[in-house]
Amino acid sequence: MKKIILPLMAILALSACGGGNGKQQQAAAPVEVQLPSVVLEEAGRQMVASEGVYSSTVLANVTNNIAPQSGGRIQKINVEVGDFVSKGQILAEMDRVQLDQAQLQLSNAETELKRIKQLYEQGGISQSDYEAVELQCKVARTTFANLQENTILRSPVTGVVTARNYDRGDMFGMSAPIFTVQQIVPVKLLVGISEADYTKVKKGDRVSLTVDARPGKKYEGRIARLYPTVDPATHTFNVEIQVPNQNKELRPGMYAKVTVTFGQDNSVVVPDAAIVKMQGSGQRSVFVYNAADSTVTEKIVTLGRHTEGKYQILSGVDAGDQVVVKGLASLRNGSKVTLAQ
Repeated sequence: MKKIILPLMAILALSACGGGNGKQQQAAAPVEVQLPSVVLEEAGRQMVASEGVYSSTVLANVTNNIAPQSGGRIQKINVEVGDFVSKGQILAEMDRVQLDQAQLQLSNAETELKRIKQLYEQGGISQSDYEAVELQCKVARTTFANLQENTILRSPVTGVVTARNYDRGDMFGMSAPIFTVQQIVPVKLLVGISEADYTKVKKGDRVSLTVDARPGKKYEGRIARLYPTVDPATHTFNVEIQVPNQNKELRPGMYAKVTVTFGQDNSVVVPDAAIVKMQGSGQRSVFVYNAADSTVTEKIVTLGRHTEGKYQILSGVDAGDQVVVKGLASLRNGSKVTLAQ
């Protein structure tokens, strides 16, 4: 029995050795790697509007503080905060005692002037006497006009009442105006622009703006004037923008974002499908194809305007570069790729 068992064990051992070698040969067999397939498009050049976006605040075109020249009791209050008023509309009336006295004095002076004029024409008085009475009448007329203007307070502009600091019967103490009236048709904004762009803007240029208080709406305006000096601390100069605001939707104090167009630049552009957002940062990148070794290089880019399905590239890619627009998901810097048929 021993003579039979030993050869069987040897045979089993040999079989085991033979099986192991087969598995090793199978593991060593080469595995075929599937390369990413990509679609390319050439970065080109295109005329793109050069723009700057600035933060600003809506301002009234004109702000008037309504108050008399001197103190006195307020007899009438005719308008309230929020009322729209017309130019020349009576807003308030002060005590009329001095005005009535001045009116009587003017009436007497005009009557006296008529009498003296008749005497002068008849040769009854000298020219100097006539001119002295005429001067007194002119003084009385000027005094009356001044008191009338400061007793019957009118709005100098068409606008809206934004403040009322006194009530009827109060003594005006000249510490604050009785009313504040602001002209909001049109409105204006002041924008600080870099001195590097001083020659790129001019009076009459169109601008656009949006306000947080009116989401989704865009307003058009024009540059009304350029301030002649540059701030040495910020190296910016002020531009005054005027917006018609016929519908009165824009109000003083609103926060606004103003877009100023400086002309057009011949810029490098790539399809928006080529732009990759880098995870964990605000950076953007593009994969550029290298024909020599069929690899791609990831390049960080600086984006400009987005227009007609393309991004303006301020830096990072040159015109003529082949950029990947499809098959970006599995790409890494230096990845080897194949071109889709």
